[in-house]
Amino acid sequence: MRNCAGMLRRDFLQVGLGGFLGLGLTETLRLRAGTATVRSSTDLKARLGSAGAAAPHSTKPINCILIWLDGGPSHYESFDPKPDAPSEIRGSFSTIPTSVPGIRFSEAVPELAKVADKFTVIRSICHKDPNHGGGNHYMMTGSPTPVPVACGAHVTFHPSLGSVVSNQRGQHEGLPPYVSMPSVTRSGGPHFLGGKHAPFVIDGQPNSASFKVRDVVLPSEISEGRAASRRDLRSSLDHMERFTDRLAEDPAVTFDEYLQQSVQLVLSSKAQAAFDISREEPKVRDLYGRNDFGQRLLMARRMVEVGVSWVTVTSGGWDHHTKIFDAYKGDAGKNMDRGVAALITDLDRLGLLETTLVVLLGEFGRTPKVNKDAGRDHWPYAMSVLMAGAGCPRGAIIGATDAKGYAASENVYRPEDFAASVYSKMGIDPAQVLHTPTGRPVQLVNNGRRIRELFS
Repeated sequence: MRNCAGMLRRDFLQVGLGGFLGLGLTETLRLRAGTATVRSSTDLKARLGSAGAAAPHSTKPINCILIWLDGGPSHYESFDPKPDAPSEIRGSFSTIPTSVPGIRFSEAVPELAKVADKFTVIRSICHKDPNHGGGNHYMMTGSPTPVPVACGAHVTFHPSLGSVVSNQRGQHEGLPPYVSMPSVTRSGGPHFLGGKHAPFVIDGQPNSASFKVRDVVLPSEISEGRAASRRDLRSSLDHMERFTDRLAEDPAVTFDEYLQQSVQLVLSSKAQAAFDISREEPKVRDLYGRNDFGQRLLMARRMVEVGVSWVTVTSGGWDHHTKIFDAYKGDAGKNMDRGVAALITDLDRLGLLETTLVVLLGEFGRTPKVNKDAGRDHWPYAMSVLMAGAGCPRGAIIGATDAKGYAASENVYRPEDFAASVYSKMGIDPAQVLHTPTGRPVQLVNNGRRIRELFS
């Protein structure tokens, strides 16, 4: 799906300014070799399928699943409808009650309305950048762009949230700390933190019966038990398909630490279970929806369950300048509604919601007035962000927009505040100072304040 900048989702895989955006396993581990440090001594182990709930004051680290609706989802057609506004603002949808008395959502999100008692909606995050590039950067990094960024630009001026978590957490048992599916957003890269903190990108169609995660699937000669020596294993791994061959160094590598990490992941039963979605029960797969978006959310749940610190799941095509109501009634809208509701419900069922932060957002909201093409345009002055788990209040609404949805009007928060809150939930100090390779100090979050309602 394209947005108004003409960007295809696969275009986001390109390398942009400021560092690598997304790497395959082999390249990520090569860059990490000898440098990764685990910064938390707490136990990240979680058995797949376990239903044991985390203790009320669990010391386990918080992992995050960020669901990015690329293009800018509408707050009107989701969590902040305005039923009393004129029809040109109200739009075509009516409102429906949720599982929380007194809270109503758009009829376009019925499944999320049913589980509204499990999450928080922040209706009052806003900024002033109406471009896809700038808005993406601001919400993905917590830092505004120092210069105007065009809609189609691949520019990173500050490390992304996921890359910072990778830098702070490091690897655990060979698992990549930062994963992105099916691509990486244009500002999802590491910038000055370096390529070793770029996301491990999992592309492909997980709803397909033939889906396999590239670079993690065992070569047939190994899986069939025909490899009897280290030399055979090394040869097989060296010939595995590399997702970004153009970034690879000399392919004739020795059995060094980089290769040992590759072997550790490829031969890890935990990793194989997490990445093999076919092992999930059919009824659970059905719950998420038998479509690629829903199955990516299920994969994300499996990854945080075994200790992956950060997973970004991107859904493209949310730049609805035309026929917005048809889009929300269509497959993309239904798949989002069903899949996110299933993820939150499933995490709660497994006792994982208290140690998993779920975030749903895009770069901005949509204009109050419906345009002549039955669409809404870019509008950064009001947007809704869903947050669940990790101690976020259940069944809560934070902040508000004015009566017509033009602007955040109560308990107004900025992207810096959003980033500071996410980092704080994950045990990372948002006030810390990072340093570039040349020694230049960079504030992680500049004057960000925690969204206090998320911590009450």
